[in-house]
Amino acid sequence: MSLELDIRKIVTVVEQIDSEGGRSDGDPLKKAAVAVVFTNPYAGKGFTEDLSALTDASAELGKLIGERCNDALDGHVQSHGKAVMVGMAGEQEHGNAAKTTTFGNPFREGFGGGKAWLPSTTKRCATGAQIDVPLCYKDEIWVRSHYDTVTVAISDAPAPDEIVLIGAVASRGRLNARVGGKTVDEVE
Repeated sequence: MSLELDIRKIVTVVEQIDSEGGRSDGDPLKKAAVAVVFTNPYAGKGFTEDLSALTDASAELGKLIGERCNDALDGHVQSHGKAVMVGMAGEQEHGNAAKTTTFGNPFREGFGGGKAWLPSTTKRCATGAQIDVPLCYKDEIWVRSHYDTVTVAISDAPAPDEIVLIGAVASRGRLNARVGGKTVDEVE
């Protein structure tokens, strides 16, 4: 990898949900999140107009995270989302610079694409914080059964001068989803 960023670690989280409310409705719901922890090149430097060091490097991170998310779910990706946690010596905008379309398109390509808007969130936080990564159906945002989250927390990250960039995916919609809206079949 030819990144200009100093990566400290990569964390993959996978969970499988077999039942909800004491009931299953078919295949288990599998969710995966891949988090890359790296040094924020702008931490502690005050306001900087040009954040291209983060934006430019994020394409390779998107590809890496997308491919690892795909591998974690054995290629069965239906939902996607992204999030960033920025350590306290950085700005929330540093996180936004890391997850623009420059990140999003290679992330999607890593698991076979997706046409829908890629939901996201960012926050500035202390080490050990958690974040809920929003998910939606990868090909149509209005498929309500796929509105979900993946919660990610890394006990030693982000350090004050770090960023945690996260991509998350799910294998299907929520178990027992029954509040209406467009269906996957209607989109396909």
